Amino acid sequence: MNNIKIATAQFEHRSNDKAYNLSVIDDLSQKAAVAGASVIAFHECSVSGYTFARHLSKEQMLELAEFIPEGHSIRQLTLIAKKNKITILAGFFEKDTEDNLFKAYVCVDENGMVAKFRKLHPFINPYLQPGNEYCVFELHGWKCGILICYDNNIIENVRATAFLGADIIFMPHVTMCTPSTRPGAGFVDPKLWHNRESDPTSLRIEFDGLKGRSWLMKWLPARAYDNGIYIVFSNPIGMDDDQLKNGCSMIIDPFGDIIAECRTLGNDFVMAVITPEKILQSGGYRYRNARRPELYRDILVKDHQPVQKVAWLDNGEH
Repeated sequence: MNNIKIATAQFEHRSNDKAYNLSVIDDLSQKAAVAGASVIAFHECSVSGYTFARHLSKEQMLELAEFIPEGHSIRQLTLIAKKNKITILAGFFEKDTEDNLFKAYVCVDENGMVAKFRKLHPFINPYLQPGNEYCVFELHGWKCGILICYDNNIIENVRATAFLGADIIFMPHVTMCTPSTRPGAGFVDPKLWHNRESDPTSLRIEFDGLKGRSWLMKWLPARAYDNGIYIVFSNPIGMDDDQLKNGCSMIIDPFGDIIAECRTLGNDFVMAVITPEKILQSGGYRYRNARRPELYRDILVKDHQPVQKVAWLDNGEH
């Protein structure tokens, strides 16, 4: 594997405005390509918008969702990738010919779709169906995987994707700054966003505290460290329907160190060089080779009845 430069982006999407969101994806992709990136990743439902979908009927969701790869957004992302000479990862709602609905995330290059993943643990809308398989694909000589938002809170999903060969896992999110049972969680007042130019300090305190980044730091670097992988985390910034999101899109190396992070209060991207040497040098690589699965094989596959709170009001960490 050769070194590869990857970008991760944050931007304030508009609900149900694919034309606008694709225009921002185009703009940031062009800038990242000029800066030398081969790949750029955007957040969950970056094409369609996200939280507004909690209000939609099945008929409205079917109107919003698209067939993949035949749909309009895949065609537009392919044109953007070809024009800017960069591979793009982005998300939107998918439908199939039987009117099933999914939360999809795709990788697209100048020739069309490279990979598609359906979120394993979807919510925000009761008509979404869960995906039923992991996704590992080759990108510029690297084995990559995709897990969307809540999928990454179940540590087995990250471990399984890594065991299937992924050295880089793209983790698109729409998360943080929502209620939860954990101490310190909650919404961030939208007034702080609207006043961000005159008072950035108050907004940054909220964004970086336990409502936002400090919570993320409790677990996200551990996913990279324990598995000896690179993580490409993408998250929106600004208003998502009536909720405020804090961005901080970042890239984390196999040591669990942040090697690039968006810190501006607006649309932005950052880049990092991904090198294969770090994977072999990481503790996670050694720990995986030191496993003794005979001790816990039967425990890990023990049957249970999954329980997942699906209402966004019940669990904001998604």
